[in-house]
Parts: sequence; C-alpha cells; structure tokens
Amino acid sequence: MLRTYANAWKIPELRRKMLFVLFIILLYRFGAVIPVPYVSSTLLNTIMSANTDGSLFQYLNILSGEAFSKATLFALSVSPYITSSIVMQLLTIAIPALEKLQKSGEEGRKKIKQITRYVTIALGLITSYGYYMYMRNLGVLTNRGVFAAIVIIACYSAGTALIMWLAEKINENGVGNGVSLILFANIVATGFTMMGEVITQIKSGWLGIVFALIEIILALAIITFVVWMTNSERRLTVQYAKRVVGRKMYGGQSSNLPIKLNMSGVMPIIFAQSIVSLPATIAMLFPTPKAGSFWAGVVNFFSTTSVLYIVIYFVLIIAFAYFYIAISFNPVEVANNLKKNGGFIPGIRPGKPTADYITKILNRITLIGAIFLGIVAVFPMILNLASGGKLAFIAFGGSSLLIVVGVVLETANEIEAQMAMRHYKGFLE
Repeated sequence: MLRTYANAWKIPELRRKMLFVLFIILLYRFGAVIPVPYVSSTLLNTIMSANTDGSLFQYLNILSGEAFSKATLFALSVSPYITSSIVMQLLTIAIPALEKLQKSGEEGRKKIKQITRYVTIALGLITSYGYYMYMRNLGVLTNRGVFAAIVIIACYSAGTALIMWLAEKINENGVGNGVSLILFANIVATGFTMMGEVITQIKSGWLGIVFALIEIILALAIITFVVWMTNSERRLTVQYAKRVVGRKMYGGQSSNLPIKLNMSGVMPIIFAQSIVSLPATIAMLFPTPKAGSFWAGVVNFFSTTSVLYIVIYFVLIIAFAYFYIAISFNPVEVANNLKKNGGFIPGIRPGKPTADYITKILNRITLIGAIFLGIVAVFPMILNLASGGKLAFIAFGGSSLLIVVGVVLETANEIEAQMAMRHYKGFLE
C-alpha cells in the first residue's frame, strides 16, 4: 500500500490530485478550530468530557475531529450532507420524476446534486438549531438573546455548506471520496486524545492496564480483519467465445469477474449511524427531560448503552449494505456487457440467466460482508455494555477503525486504477 502511494507521487497528475486533497483537508482542519461567537467552548468541552463517555455525542465528537465538543465552526461535520444524500437516494427510487432525472444523463444528475445541496442546507439549519438548544440547555452560551441565536445558527449552517463544498471539490479535482476523506481526517485528528486516554488508563493501575491492552488488541484485530475483508472477493469465471474479424481470430480466452466481499466499503456504517442517531438529534431540540420521566426513559431507550440501539444499528448496517449495492452495482448491465463482448459464465446462458446468477451470488456475498461490518461495528459497543462503561473509549472504536482502514484501502485502490489506466511502468512491473 505504501508502495502504491509512493509510485503515485511520481506521476505529476496524481501528485497534483494528492496535494489538492491535502490542501482541502488542511482548510477543513483550519475551519474545525475557528470559534463561534457567544459560545464558551472551554466550558462545553469540560462538560462533554465528563458526561458523554460512550454516548452518541462522543461518536459525533470523534467524527467531527473534536469540533463538536468545542463548538467550533465545523462542529456539525458532514452529518447533514450524508443524511441529505441518503434521503435523495431513497427518493430517487420512490419518486418516478427523480428516477427519470437520474437516468436522463449528466444533466439530470447535476439537477439531483443541486437538490441534494438544498436539502443539505435545510438539514443544516435544523441541526444547527438543535445544537444551539443543546448548548443553551447546558448553559454554555454567553448570550441568550435573539441576535446571538441567529448568529450561532447562521455560523453552523454556513459551516455545513462549506463542508459540503469542500467534499465536492475533492470528488471533482482530487482522488478518493470527499466525505470519506474528511471523516478519515477527523478520526485521525482525535488520535492523540485517544492515545492520551489509553495512557491515563495505564497509569490508573493494573485494571486500567488490562482494559488498555484489550483496547489495543481489539484495534489491531479489527484493522487486520478489515483489511482481509476488504481485499476478499469472489471470482466468477468468464469465458469469451472465439470470433473472426477479417483475417484475425479474437476471443477464446477466459478471465474473471471479481465481486468483492465488502463492495460497499464504509458507507453502510456511515448511513446507519446517521439514521440511528436521529432520535437523539431530535431530543436535542427540546429541553432535557426530568430524570425518571417518560420522555427520559424514551431518550435512554435510544441511547448507545441500550440493547435496542445496538440491535437497530446492526440491522441498519445490513439493510444499507444491500441498499448501497442496489444503487451502485447493476447485474443486468454487467450481463448485457458480457453478452455484447461475447463473454459468458460457463454453465450459465447469456442474458437474463446470467443476470439472475450474478444477483444470487451478489446477495450471498453482500450478506456475509454486511454481517462482518455489523459485527465489527457493534462488538466494541457490546464490550462496553458488558463492562459497565469501563470500556467507553472503545464503544465506537470498531466503526472508527472501519472508516479509517476502509478509506485508506479505497483510496489506494482508486490510485492503483488510475495508475493502471496510465500504464505506469513502475506499477505494472
């Protein structure tokens, strides 16, 4: 993998793209430390550090690169953009007019992207208001006036729009997926804080050493497991029929149609987390309910320490894995391309039977990959629940490491694909 990045650096065009990505990430990290007026970031950070271990807010804080706990300009991170993308993808399937736009070519896709931007801004406004109410309930605002509220909500809404613009610029002019790379940068940025927590655990005594070792071993195991899972694939043998063109004969050779075990990457984790966090996000819009009340029970029911939360999270990961494959891989199109090029799977007739066979294989592989993703994501949460919160640090370690390792591998694969297209000698050798 390191060799891939090193070889890519030697190609001027890829080097420019990689430098552009680094520049955008630096801009993002700069925005992640810009303070917002009328908010005491020090007080908010102190309160969240003491009360959010293993909670949804800890996860949001990790995904925002600690901007959420410090109430900086990019505190909302990419969550509104991801949620709007999910909503638009679902509506594209449900609403015929949007489906027609999606299939009408580049112009139609541009219109859908524009609608997605508007939905992102709307969700950013709603989330900004909820975040404002959450901080107001905590008492971390230095001014509770109407003007201060407008300024705070406007800042976070503008931050959401700017993050969306930065992610799209990476997609257009860089290498890799913009949203995934921003999440990767945020999680890596929290690495020093996480290392500090591990060191604090080690200093607390022999029990802390045991828990720290468990966390380190689990992290290494997840990294190894994710790399193995991401690189695993099912290869379908494809035979090409012989054909004569002029005086030359073409075809007759066989090749493979690779279907990756984890074709959807980290997106099911991101999508599932965005949806499963909606109850807690909605609860932020209202004052904190009294302890022991009905609404307090409802909020606790959907907290990350709830068994229901873990079950819903696991089911949504599987559901979104199938959903992402359905919108990104078309077996009918693959079967038609094979038929046009004179290719066929041995024992399977070309056309619809081939499409049905690929669909059957794809469904089985997707189920295995989705279950693996779900296990890696929820297993640390189960450990945290079983330990009574003593392993709160690793409550979201599985999903975070999945994102980090998955983004690195996906970016490396995209770089390799671009290098192969350019017939780079050092790579082909």
